[in-house]
Amino acid sequence: MSKPPLSVQHRRRFRRFRFLLSTLILCGLVWAAGFVWYVNSIPVSVENPNQRTDAIVVLTGGSERLSEGRRLLTHGLAEKLFISGVYRGVEVDELLSVGKSDPRLIACCVVLGHVAENTRGNAIETAVWVYEEGFKSLRIVTANYHMPRSLLEFRSLMPDVDIIPHPVFPDNVKIENWWRFPGSTALIASEFNKYMFASLRNSLLHWLPDGDRPSLRNLEGDPPGPQEYSASNASGKNG
Repeated sequence: MSKPPLSVQHRRRFRRFRFLLSTLILCGLVWAAGFVWYVNSIPVSVENPNQRTDAIVVLTGGSERLSEGRRLLTHGLAEKLFISGVYRGVEVDELLSVGKSDPRLIACCVVLGHVAENTRGNAIETAVWVYEEGFKSLRIVTANYHMPRSLLEFRSLMPDVDIIPHPVFPDNVKIENWWRFPGSTALIASEFNKYMFASLRNSLLHWLPDGDRPSLRNLEGDPPGPQEYSASNASGKNG
């Protein structure tokens, strides 16, 4: 069988190239539109700053998050402060600088979670603790650029819990005029990509026969042990 003329082969290659280029441009435009939506969804203020909740949850990753969580607890906006994703061996007094706070408040009301290594892990670790405690409302403290993905993960595992976002605003991340700051642009773009992945994963989990919370169910059947929670008020968990 003879090959088609070179002119026909060139046309076919050009059509393939044009289709591939069009597909890439379309994907780029969709991504860019999603990115702009994500930037606009990043909170620029704290809503309901005085509303009381059963617990405050701080996701580790910045000193301003811990200081804000401590401030909220000191002002009586929750019964407990749960700090998720703490390195093993770090104790409450060390993490919260007890000299700056009332030691009695720290002793009674702060719990550390040592399991989580990422945002999904934060949500699972927190959900197990929340359902063990019987809490119905949470205030999540994390960076503003991280808040949309945090809410996505937490609400997927705790749809029956009232979750209030409480963003903090790192000085080194510029949300306004982000296009003028390459570091901020790269960070927000990375968060948006992670958000898209988490959204896709949660949608797929939702269609599984066991529902969209298999990891939580597994942990509910095997409660965290002493090595997973620490606090001077957690004598029951510390044996």
